[in-house]
Formats: sequence, structure tokens, C-alpha cells
Amino acid sequence: MRPYTTVELRDARVVDAARAEAGFLIRCGDGRTIRSRKLLLATGVVDEIPSVPGIEAFYGRSVHHCPYCDGWEWRDQPLACYGRGDGAAGLALGLSVWSRDVVLCTDGPAAMSKRMRGRIDAMGIRIRKERIVRLEGNDGMLDRIVFQSGKTETRRALFFSTGQRQASDLAARLGCRFTEEGAVATGQCEVTNVPGLYVCGDASKEARFVVVAVAEGTEAAMAINQALLEEDLATCDRR
Repeated sequence: MRPYTTVELRDARVVDAARAEAGFLIRCGDGRTIRSRKLLLATGVVDEIPSVPGIEAFYGRSVHHCPYCDGWEWRDQPLACYGRGDGAAGLALGLSVWSRDVVLCTDGPAAMSKRMRGRIDAMGIRIRKERIVRLEGNDGMLDRIVFQSGKTETRRALFFSTGQRQASDLAARLGCRFTEEGAVATGQCEVTNVPGLYVCGDASKEARFVVVAVAEGTEAAMAINQALLEEDLATCDRR
């Protein structure tokens, strides 16, 4: 028996959500609709995986997007950073905390500022602008990067900086404000600019960790509970 009889889990995809009288109207892919007084979105983000041939075989094992999640496991190993611009340069500089052997592969023009180029050079990080034709390795473990010229670069792991996007457009449809980085703008206890709407987890923050998402969900749940109670009490006072 489920311990919380007032909680219902539905295995359904939400295809639309809109503001309605006294709350929200949620429409599911199976045709069902749900009405709620408050709404909490925890829809997350999607990593933009580079279109490098063979990358799927290594993603999650020796190709990663977050050095804070996976950098320690590859400490003191020859590492590669993939991407262009100052964002990729910043990632390469960050990787130098775990390894002094870092190569920045830009797969074309580096497109970084003079200031970041100076920092890259100062840290001894090599830049390879050649086009990448594939990644090679075995059982998910990267061995080498193969360039269009036929030359290779032996690397143990690769980290990429190619951006992320919202996994769902529900927050945009509901009228949420977004930060310059593309995250949903939230205030204290994950409240948004849309009355009654809360967003927690990766969709609303730059620090995208499970522990942060859990904490935000807890804060939002407490805030929702308090908001519902205050509305009920206000209704009682008007009687």
C-alpha cells in the first residue's frame, strides 16, 4: 500500500499547460486533463552533444559535459576540451585544475577573445583547430581523436562546451522570464514571475546537480504548501 494516499502518480506526457481560473490546466498526451491551483515544473535541460562521428559510443563514460561531475575521475590524465569561443576556453582552463595536459579542440576557428587566448597560452593549453573526423576507442573508453589531416591526438577523456537548451517549452508557454543564459528566472523558493508557478532543478539554475535540484524541490514544495494554506485561510476569513 502506498504510504501517501493523497499522491497520485501518472505515467503520461504533458503536452500543454495554460493558466486557468484559480490555477492551471494541464493537458496530457493520453487526452486527460488536470486542473491544479499551483504548478511545479522540473523539466530539466538537454545537453547539445557535438556532432562528432562516434561520440555517442563514449558519451557518459569518457566523454562528458561537466568537469565538476567527472573531472576528478580523470585527474592527471591527458584530456581534451571540445568547443569554440570563450565558453570553451573557460572549460579548458577549468580542466587544468585536474590535469596539466589539456588540449582544446575547436574543430575549426577558435573564435575566442584576446584575453582568453592569453590565459590559454599562459596555462600551457594547446589549441588544435583541425577538423575532427572521428573519435576512436574501445568499450566506451576514448583512445584517440582523429583529425581530417590524418593526424591523431591521444586522449583519455573529452569534455565538451556546446551549450544546453530547455527540455520543455512549457515554462515559455506559461509566460516565464528567462535569464541571459537561457534558464528560467526564479526567486526565493523557486517562485517565477507567473503567479502560482514554480520551477526547480536544472531548468532554472546554472549549478546543475542532483543535490541542488532536490533541495530546490523541497523549498518549492514548502512554499507551495504555505501558499495553499494562506489562500484557504483567506477564504475562511472572508466568510
